[in-house]
Amino acid sequence: MRTLCVFCGSSEGKGPLYREAATQLALAMAEKSISLVYGGGGRGLMGLMASSLYGKVSRVTGVIPERLYAMVKEIPHNEDELLIVKDMHERKAMMYQLSDAFLALPGGVGTLEELMEAFTWLHLGYQRKPVGILNSQGYYDHLLAFLEHSVQEGFLKQEFLNCLVVEEDPRLLIQRLESTPLELPGKLI
Repeated sequence: MRTLCVFCGSSEGKGPLYREAATQLALAMAEKSISLVYGGGGRGLMGLMASSLYGKVSRVTGVIPERLYAMVKEIPHNEDELLIVKDMHERKAMMYQLSDAFLALPGGVGTLEELMEAFTWLHLGYQRKPVGILNSQGYYDHLLAFLEHSVQEGFLKQEFLNCLVVEEDPRLLIQRLESTPLELPGKLI
């Protein structure tokens, strides 16, 4: 894996633990020289990831829609390249093209939407790149319980849910994203 797309919040969340998780992920990526693709924001966990990796990996690439860029262009950015795209759809398509895998740190509804779209693309066969969650402090426990409930109620196959790589340790998560084969079932339903 050369390039990892990290979905994460434009805020830091409450307390230092989410910042620490992002910092540990950045260290793990730097150790393996994994370049970053991210949402292009200069604040929150997004800004922390970019500033932690800028100058330490081959490339830090931000992808941001015009409208969001207009709101944050005065905030310092730490990336090798900032791609300004038309809208959120173009942003996600560009992030997909530039990345070898996807990973979600804690974040809000935007992070959740990006994570679920990458997972849906995998589920539907539009992409064959691993999707992971860094479940720092159990942040995604309720989402994972919902997905398990979807399996129990017959709306999601267990085999597809098994494709989602979930770990609390950033190094282990990267290792699994690099080494776990994608074994997708042949049928969607």
